[in-house]
Amino acid sequence: MTDLILIGKQGCGKGTQAKILAEKFGFEIFETGGALRSIAKEDSDLGREVLAITTRGDLVPNEVVMKIVSDFLSKINAVSPVIFDGIPRSEEQRISLEKLLEEKGREFRALEVRLSDKEALERLSMRAKCEDCGANFGSKEDVCPKCESTNISRRADDTPEAITKRLENFKKFTAPLLSVWEAQGKLVSVDGEQDIEVVTQEILEKLGL
Repeated sequence: MTDLILIGKQGCGKGTQAKILAEKFGFEIFETGGALRSIAKEDSDLGREVLAITTRGDLVPNEVVMKIVSDFLSKINAVSPVIFDGIPRSEEQRISLEKLLEEKGREFRALEVRLSDKEALERLSMRAKCEDCGANFGSKEDVCPKCESTNISRRADDTPEAITKRLENFKKFTAPLLSVWEAQGKLVSVDGEQDIEVVTQEILEKLGL
């Protein structure tokens, strides 16, 4: 089974679909933010380097991100397929990631989960997490639909202004990658505005899983 590069605007449901595919088919998930946090806790040269960068509040350079991807791939079963969530986000990262995958003899396909700006803004504005049971959900109500707790948190950067900026960055730096993968015959696109189960079924059909 080939690796998947999962791409789409914030709020499109990439993380949800990644978890579903991982459970069904045994994909390992490389989620950039989570990988950075995990590496930063390690007592290693790479861990100390990442910790120093993130502590300063600096952006993690592309070469360091690639070190983290390479480190991740070295720690998993070589035949396990991987879902890359949150990378690449630029042409520079696309070139670096494809080069790394080629060096390791890994094939990939790119899966785009499409979402309009309007829907992305609405979903992200409602994004919430229950601090008691850990459930993630979308609602303007500060009550967990799973355990009815009112201990709810929301991301500080999920303001209309911040969301708009992130969507602009996606269009400017990430969206152009889609045409490259389409020209390579590696791109599959699905409609992310459907119900979760319907999106999953469309993914399975288009990937032939």
